[in-house]
Formats: sequence, C-alpha cells, structure tokens
Amino acid sequence: MSTTISEIAPDIYRLSTFVEEANLVMNQFLVDGEEPLLFHAGQRALFPSVSDAISRLISLDKLKWITFGHVEADECGSMNSWLAAAPNAQVAHGAMGCFVQVNDLADRLPVPLQDGDVLETGSRQVRHIDTPHVPHGWDAGLMFEETTSTLFCGDLFTAFGHHPASTDEEIIAPALSAEDLAHATALTPELSPTICALAELEPKILALMHGPAYSGNCVEALRELANAYDSRFVAQTERHRS
Repeated sequence: MSTTISEIAPDIYRLSTFVEEANLVMNQFLVDGEEPLLFHAGQRALFPSVSDAISRLISLDKLKWITFGHVEADECGSMNSWLAAAPNAQVAHGAMGCFVQVNDLADRLPVPLQDGDVLETGSRQVRHIDTPHVPHGWDAGLMFEETTSTLFCGDLFTAFGHHPASTDEEIIAPALSAEDLAHATALTPELSPTICALAELEPKILALMHGPAYSGNCVEALRELANAYDSRFVAQTERHRS
C-alpha cells in the first residue's frame, strides 16, 4: 500500500491510501501550522505508510493534535502508534467518547472536547462538532476548519472504489449505493436534522474519509443527503408499523 498526498485547501493535506481488499480509500487529513492537527489516526496496518507520508510534510515531533470522528479501527486504530511517534502530541476527542472509551484506550490521557470547542493550529481554527449516532457511534463527532470552510465529514458520503483526490462531480448517488451495500448509517429521527445543521455551516470543501474531497455545492450536497436519509427513515418506520 502507498499513501498519496494532496493539498485540498491551504495548509490542509489529504493523506489517501487505497485498501484493495475493502475497495475503499482511507483518508486522513493534516491541518498544518504551528501546532498541526491530524484528523483520523487510521488503522495500525496503515501507520507505516501514512506516517512516512506525513513526515514528508512535517517533523512528527511537531504534531500537536490527534483527532478522529469516533472510536473505530479505521479512525483510531493506530492512535497509540502516533502517540509513540509524536511525543508532543495529544489525543483530542469528544467528551463522551473520552469518558466511555478513549480515557482507557489511549496511552496518554486525551483532551475531552465539548461541542463547539476550537483547536488552533496557528492560522487555522478547527471546531469540534458533536454528532452522536451520525453517521453511527454514540461518540460521533466531526471537525470544521473555519478559515477555509473545510468540513471533515468522517463516514458521511462514503463511496466504494478508487477516487481522485478532489472532485466537483455528484457525490450523492455513490454514497447511497454504498449505503445500500453496507447499511452503515444509523437511521434515527436526528440523522437528517444533524446533517442539515452541518449544511448551515456553509462549507466550501467536504473532506470525505472514504471518497474524494468535494468542492462543488457542498450545502446542497448535504441537504440532498439529509433528504435521502429522511426518506429512508420514513420508509423504515412505516415498514415496522405495518
């Protein structure tokens, strides 16, 4: 496996590794600055390739923040490998996730984040957003880089297959096709409103964990995804009632 580097916005880098057996790209994101931030620690098997790629951008002892959307192998499996390689780094995760899991899992005590807390990398401000059960996971949360309006989407818009680093083409259909295959999203009453609230941030770039960085109409894409999931939630509710 090899990891490719793409700058998707000023000081924001996409580290992408295609895992053939899963037919998925695994993307991690580095927000560079005086105190660089990594979003997604990734699987342990990917650590050698991804850490080598990041070391071409920054010295690992400069890394300050290790963050991720929720506790899952492809998001934080190599968390402790990063802590060992980056002695000045701290894990930062949602307070609920820290209390339930990460306090015990991390080799160094993490920093618990409340909804709306901001981590500053220098000229970039990265805001934590609690999104429980969206797309799945009690501890789920996303990050929004405010100066470039980049929304780190985690598993939202997941699409199978190999993808270019960035696109402005349609991303809804591939995401729904992936959902039909994997059924990874928790259909709850809060799913659509939570995604619509993300649209209100008016992001200019959607940084997908399993797909390209999207630079089209991000607000409309989020609203379309919310509407699609709302229709699926209604249909599922009606099936259970019948």
